[in-house]
Amino acid sequence: MTDTLRKVYVEPTTACNLACRTCVRHAWDEPEGFMEWATYEAVVAGLVELAGGAWEGEVPGAGPGGGVGERVDPDLPRPDPSPTVAFMGLGEPLLHDRFVDMVRLAKAHGLRTEVTTNALLLGREMADDLAAAGLDQLVVSIDGASAESFGRVRSGASLARVVENVQRLHDWERPNQASPVTIGVEFVALRSTLGELPRLGRVAAQLGASFVIVSNVLPYTKELAGETLYDRGVTAGSAPAATHTPRWHLPRFDFDAETGAAVGAALHRAAHVTMVDVDLDSANARCPFVHADSCAVAWHGGVSPCPPLLHTFPCYVRGRHKLMTRWEVGRVPGESLGEIWSRPEYAAFRDRVRRFDFPPCTDCECELAEGNLEDCFGNPHPVCGDCLWARGVIRCA
Repeated sequence: MTDTLRKVYVEPTTACNLACRTCVRHAWDEPEGFMEWATYEAVVAGLVELAGGAWEGEVPGAGPGGGVGERVDPDLPRPDPSPTVAFMGLGEPLLHDRFVDMVRLAKAHGLRTEVTTNALLLGREMADDLAAAGLDQLVVSIDGASAESFGRVRSGASLARVVENVQRLHDWERPNQASPVTIGVEFVALRSTLGELPRLGRVAAQLGASFVIVSNVLPYTKELAGETLYDRGVTAGSAPAATHTPRWHLPRFDFDAETGAAVGAALHRAAHVTMVDVDLDSANARCPFVHADSCAVAWHGGVSPCPPLLHTFPCYVRGRHKLMTRWEVGRVPGESLGEIWSRPEYAAFRDRVRRFDFPPCTDCECELAEGNLEDCFGNPHPVCGDCLWARGVIRCA
């Protein structure tokens, strides 16, 4: 087990150019904000320091303030394997007026760069600049495989435009380098859009995508709570206690309409499933952020253990209303990322999450499950027994 920071989720802004049906803005009133350059510099400096790399303070070849410059000297010491800056959050990263500079600064110091975006702002100039800056991975959010379904979820957005924009980035050839930007697709499944999955592969192929991530929806409104696909069997303890629930061991086989329906019916109430010797129960108590040695930084510099703890927001977990209260461990640039990472209470939290010493709140109806401030084990804020990311229900790039 390591405890070295390897990845930072950076929220460049909470502003967005869309008003998606699934967005937290329908139940959230926080002000929009954009990360200041000094804050971002502090994040990159802290990650490089913690990863054992080098920090020079400016984009190579740039004037004061870190403007556009040349690619970094290949002899510059850099971490190996490269730590990662992942641009995502509750806004659209490409709206930040210095987003290309953000990518360039991270790459100048040997960091891997990723972004999750709706890709509507990925015009020709932006695509060229990001590819030249060395962006490693772009994940595009596509919640419908047809123009109609895409528009119903992402009001005002054009699927054809998104495909055109991402294709442009994928087809861009970097000088003297063999690999283009890696493209991925993220699909948030709703009960009403599940039928789009068979056609999603065709869209992914058009984009030149290397991978597709399918996530469940986290409903922020009562209306969306009826769209979830995980009301049963979220955790290993969700089956009725009086019912005998054997472990199912599944092999590889062709998935089609016939096998999918049969397997779904057989496993309808199954609590323990293994597929090709991979125990699916292991996803019930594993944080994808803490186990990846990562943290998250909000647009204002607040540092949290994960993106879900960057902000306070309401949501519905299996139809139960819940208020998620943010947890800020510290704030850059007033404090260094290293100081925040090594804070005793933060280290203790990471240890608790790795052991997942939390009650199974997802399967509980007690009043403590209405928030994340405390639990029946006596854990302090934040408690994670109800976290759908740790349950393997919600996935992020």
